[in-house]
This record gives sequence, C-alpha cells and structure tokens, in this order.
Amino acid sequence: MVEERIWTAALTIIGDEILSGRTQDKNVAQIAAWLNVQGIRLAEVRVVADKTEAIVEAVNILRARNDYLFTTGGIGPTHDDITVDAIAEALGVAVEHHPRAMAVLEAYYATRGGLTEARARMARVPVGADLIDNKVSGAPGIRIGNIFIMAGVPHITAGMLDALTGTLEGGRPVVSKTIGCWVAESEVADILRDAEKTHEGVAIGSYPFFRDGRTGANFVVRSSDEALVDRCLADLTRDLEATGRVVTAQGI
Repeated sequence: MVEERIWTAALTIIGDEILSGRTQDKNVAQIAAWLNVQGIRLAEVRVVADKTEAIVEAVNILRARNDYLFTTGGIGPTHDDITVDAIAEALGVAVEHHPRAMAVLEAYYATRGGLTEARARMARVPVGADLIDNKVSGAPGIRIGNIFIMAGVPHITAGMLDALTGTLEGGRPVVSKTIGCWVAESEVADILRDAEKTHEGVAIGSYPFFRDGRTGANFVVRSSDEALVDRCLADLTRDLEATGRVVTAQGI
C-alpha cells in the first residue's frame, strides 16, 4: 500500500502589534480552513516581531521543512513594513519595483491622490517574484518560490487567498466532523486514544469547555478520507454511549 502524500504549509505572522496584543490575529483560522480545501495541512504557525533577523530566521526554517510558506503583515507603505526586504535577504536576492504592480497601483490611486513614493513601496518585490492579485485594495501580494507574501488585514488576505484558489498542488481536501458530549475530556481520554489508534489515518482533536455550570467537550475527527471519518465517528459515538454518556451530533 502506497502511503498518501501529505502536503504541508507553515504560516509566519509578522507584526509587533500582534505580539503586543493591540491587534488580535484572525488569519490563522481562515488560512487553515482555505488550505484544508486545497488539500494542504497547516502544520505550524510562528509569530515574529518587525525585526529583519527574526523574519529571516523564520522564513528560512519554515520554507525548508514545508511545501509552502505563507506570511501575513508588514507589506504596507510605511518605513516599518520590512517584510519584503527581510524575505529578499533570506533568499539572497535584491528588491525591485515590479512593473505590473506599479501599473496596478497607478490605476488604483489615480482618483485617490496619486501614486506617492510611500504608496509605491507596495510595488516592491524580491527579484524574480510573481504577483498575487488583490481586488480589494489594489496592492498585490507576492509569490516567490514556495513563499506567499500577503497582507495582514484579514479581508484583504481573504481576497488574496481567493486569487490563489486552485493554483497550488495538494492532496485530497481534509474532512472534519464533530460530536459533543457533556463530559470532562480526562474521563474519556482512553476512548479517544483507542479510537485514533484503531482508525489509522485520522486525527482526533478534543476541545473542552465550561458552560452553564457544566463541563463538556467537542471531539473533532479529521482525515482526507471521509468514509474513514464516518467510521471513526460512529465507533467513537458507540463507545461514548456505552459509558452512559449522551452524544450530540455536530457538537455542543
């Protein structure tokens, strides 16, 4: 039996505002969900400061051990938007103004005060890069090798992901289904472990919560094989119900 190829991606979130807590990141969830549909698994996420050495280190480590690397943040018009320069340094290439990016920005800002020197910074790319279309705010994202450099603003990121849909090689989409139970996860840890062990190829996530004075947990079963997910979910439901618990389909 040939083992199925698993495609992975990493995400580097760049920005002091994330690390300081001033801004809450919303891109991890939407990028992970988008990747699942593309048949690619988000394997790791790293948050780094607006420091060249931190970005260079993260980029070189994560691009080497994953099929794809996505970055968000630090590609705006101000002096502290250093992502492009840092990634160019990581790749050992220079930075240039991409002619198509310049044309896009000139058209976008024609009725918005014109293309200033600061705005032109958003056309800077590592030499050899291609563009990711941005229909939301004009300034394009950047693709170079297996690296995808995107905006940090979530709705702009979403537009860039839409432009990339169907363009990346991946495996089968990941299917996930959920059940819930009013139980402390520690009380059913053995059942969860056995279910995952006897259904090779699935991953089971346990997500506890405390609500209305009660302790419960939702259990998410994931795999690229939907039939395997269904079998695992059915067996897990049976085993939980055998202990006297009530299982809620689709989670609580």
